[in-house]
Amino acid sequence: MLRKERYQTILAYFSEKMPKVTTELEFGSVFQLLVATVLSAQCTDKRINLVTPELFRHFPDPKSMAQAEVEDILELIRSVSYPNFKARHLSEMSKMLVSDFNGEVPDSMENLQKLPGVGRKTANVIQAVGFGRSAIAVDTHVYRVSHRLGLVSPKANTPAKVEEELKKNISEEMRADAHHWLLLHGRYICQSRQPQCEKCPFESFCPKIFDNSKI
Repeated sequence: MLRKERYQTILAYFSEKMPKVTTELEFGSVFQLLVATVLSAQCTDKRINLVTPELFRHFPDPKSMAQAEVEDILELIRSVSYPNFKARHLSEMSKMLVSDFNGEVPDSMENLQKLPGVGRKTANVIQAVGFGRSAIAVDTHVYRVSHRLGLVSPKANTPAKVEEELKKNISEEMRADAHHWLLLHGRYICQSRQPQCEKCPFESFCPKIFDNSKI
C-alpha cells in the first residue's frame, strides 16, 4: 500500500468511527487547558484529571496562580510526575501571563513558546484545542503510531520532523482531529511495550515499523 493510500484509509476510518474527538483532559478555560497540558507531560491524563479540580478550585486563573507560593502549587500537584519542576513552571508561567499578556493566554505559537514549561507540543495542543487552529501536536503516542503505521519516513526522527511530514499529508481541517486519533490509538491500541495488534483495525496492512518508533 502506498503511503498516500495509507493516509486515506486510516483517516477515513477515524473520520467515520470517531467524528467528534477532543482531549481527555478536563478544563474550564484556555488557561486551565494550558495548565493541564503542562502537567500532563510524562504523566497520564487520568492522573491529571484527579489533580486539577482542587488545583483550579484554588487557582482558577493566571492572576490567582501568579499570586500563589510555589510551595502551595506543589502541595496540590505532588502526585504528578516531576512536581517540583512543574510547580515552578506553573508559577513562572502565570506571572508572565499577567505581566506580559494582560492575564490572557496568547494565541500565537511564538508567544506560547515564550511561556515557561511550554514547548512546541504543548503550544500546538493549545492552538488546536484551545483556539480551534489547524495544528497537530506530536507527543510520544503520535510519534510512535506515525512510525509504526508507516505514515512518516525513517528520516522523521524528531517530533518536529514527524509534525512536518504529517502536515504535508493531512489537510488543514483534519489536523487537530488527526492528533487526537493517533494519540488515542497509541494510548489504547498501539501501546509502547505491548501493542494490541489483534485489536487494531489496520492490522491487515500495518507495516509494523518498530525501529525508530519511540522517543
